[in-house]
Amino acid sequence: MTLSKSIAVLLVILLILTGIIEVTAGGPLFWRIDRFSESGRGELRGITIDGRGAATLAPAVREVFDTRQAYIWSAIADQTGNIYLGTGNEGRVFRVDPAGRGELLYQTPELSVMALAVDARGLIYAGSSPDGKVYQITRNGEARVFFEPKSKYIWALAFDPQGRLLVATGEKGILYRVDPDGRSTILATLGQSNLTSMRIDRAGNILLGTDPGGMVVRVSPEGKVFTLFDSEQREIHDLALVTGAGGEEMILALALADSAGSGAATSAAAPPPSGSSSAALEGSVTVTLSDVQVVDATAPGGGNSSGSSSGSSTGQAKSLLYRIAPDGSWQTIWESRDAAGFSILPPSDGRLLLGLGRRDAGSERGRILTLGLDGQPEAGTLLTLPEGQVARIVQTSGQSQIRTYAASSNLGKLFAVGPANLDEGVVTGNVLDSIHHANWGELSWTGDGRVEFQTRSGNTSNPDQTWSEWSRPLTTPRSVRLESPPARYLQWRATLRRQADGPAPFLREVTIHYLPRNLAPRLTSLSTLPVGVALQPPPPQSTEGIPAALQNEALVVTNAMSMPPRRVFQQGALSLQWQAEDRNGDLLEYNVLYRPAAGSEWYTLRSGLRDNYLTIDSRELPDESYQFRLVVSDRLANPVSLALTGSRETEVVAIDNSSPDLSLKVESVASNRATIRATATDRTTVIRRAEYQLDGGAWLPVFPTDGLADSLREEFILTLDLPDRRPHLVALRVFDANSNIAISQITVGSR
Repeated sequence: MTLSKSIAVLLVILLILTGIIEVTAGGPLFWRIDRFSESGRGELRGITIDGRGAATLAPAVREVFDTRQAYIWSAIADQTGNIYLGTGNEGRVFRVDPAGRGELLYQTPELSVMALAVDARGLIYAGSSPDGKVYQITRNGEARVFFEPKSKYIWALAFDPQGRLLVATGEKGILYRVDPDGRSTILATLGQSNLTSMRIDRAGNILLGTDPGGMVVRVSPEGKVFTLFDSEQREIHDLALVTGAGGEEMILALALADSAGSGAATSAAAPPPSGSSSAALEGSVTVTLSDVQVVDATAPGGGNSSGSSSGSSTGQAKSLLYRIAPDGSWQTIWESRDAAGFSILPPSDGRLLLGLGRRDAGSERGRILTLGLDGQPEAGTLLTLPEGQVARIVQTSGQSQIRTYAASSNLGKLFAVGPANLDEGVVTGNVLDSIHHANWGELSWTGDGRVEFQTRSGNTSNPDQTWSEWSRPLTTPRSVRLESPPARYLQWRATLRRQADGPAPFLREVTIHYLPRNLAPRLTSLSTLPVGVALQPPPPQSTEGIPAALQNEALVVTNAMSMPPRRVFQQGALSLQWQAEDRNGDLLEYNVLYRPAAGSEWYTLRSGLRDNYLTIDSRELPDESYQFRLVVSDRLANPVSLALTGSRETEVVAIDNSSPDLSLKVESVASNRATIRATATDRTTVIRRAEYQLDGGAWLPVFPTDGLADSLREEFILTLDLPDRRPHLVALRVFDANSNIAISQITVGSR
């Protein structure tokens, strides 16, 4: 095989395998969902999506405390396992003890408590907005204004190694340091409107996230300011410090393309933090092989990308998580175009937890994502909360047991996460569209443990009361025939159940077979070209070396890639050209039939055509007027009993391969002027034009006596001025509509 042919073969197979083109042959098709995620119209209840996209049972989630507030803006745990929640829009601070008993600790006069901190003595410090004050609150709920910086917002609070309170403010972007006795100093002014997040590193440096510049800035204990990272996003909403594989301390920075917090405290009717996503379990990429169509549905709930220290993220992302190394290099380890990240919890068990907000079917939902620190390309959803956003994630370590809690916004509640997993969870797939009415085949799945499937079907894109009921649970291991009635749309759901003596259930892949109803192919156009125009194929695309089983696919590929036919002149050529469509994507063939215009019986002219044009030599048929019929069939892709056809007919076409009859007569010769009368007749097509020639000179046009060449019989009068009285030879030629020529000559003048 030559190099060029090898490349052609590889190109054809590559196009088929990658789904760049669709090739079908009317056989069974199937959907394959091999990665589950949190975007679209599917639903997860009690299900975790791991990093491979598999569905497993989620940790149990228990509502611990309802603040009855719209938002929880801040959360922190003390050394005894108490959790403190700062809320809006009534500026309250709540305490929840390890037993889950919650109470109002203090209500500030401001709208929101955006920041909390606990000192070594167990005193609580609450930063309020929009009239920024820092309150010191005892365990008994007694409070006083500890510090009033005359700033509009208090965004973050933290204690330095010497026990001094650091206050990150908004509107003017000033960092304050406050001694235990309440004396304050301005440690740094950053030139940013808001200092939205803060952490203290091992060396005692203060790390700040900013808005609207989206920068990570380091401030030394002496107040020296240095920009570590410019994200090119709007806001650094949260920061965390983690230890790398070599023991080095790295920064995690959660960035938002739009500010999520800076406007939240300005109004009692403030919107929830930015961040929404449409939920879906599957996307759709079509790949077709031979007579089986594969729909490989992979739609991660937020793209991931990595970048070097000189790179930048995609400008379309709504939320990004960066990892910043001590040397200043950075990498994007997670990003999403539809979900907003609100909080980071550094790993205690090797998993980084990321709190997100999303929107699902009109009601807001929040979720917790699990990530690795190595920039892995896939993230898993640990769990989904019933509320809008996971505003904060906190952990307590009382009684030598680490417990994880999620604080939500819209509405403001505290949830305990795990440690045990649920006994049951449900994965509901997207509504699958067969495009046409379909019969359902088998459902097969890859996974382990007890998994039960149910399906339902209908003919509306959103399930409603017209859909069938959910089928009975289908429990046959690995493969089961679906019981839902034929329809256009199908939806499935899987219930995962824990068994005391069996493996933990998980679902990795679901495949559903179906056979769409065959639809008749349709001819969208059919035209006849002027007589004499022949269509010739372009150079063929070689399919040498392609396996026989893929020959039909190769034909479709090469036809799709080929150029349209060339037009050339060929006397007597009659060409038909057409366009057809098949909504099943079937391979088509064409038959051309004909009949005399006055007849009723059709006769086959050509059959088994694959091209969308035909050129014949019209001399194959007697001179007469004909009508042509084109019949398109999908029989190559369907059983005989299911094959369908479509047809279309041309206007009446005249075939004429005979020359007109032509007669010449000298009417008169006077002096040097001669008059010649000519009569031209044709049995089939009209006389189109005529030309004369004197003594072998140039051919000159002559019009009929009625001025218009448009009938089967035309008369011509030639009046010629002869150069002298000697004999002269006059020739006349006439053309009919099919370019047949008749020529005759006559001698005029005296000898």
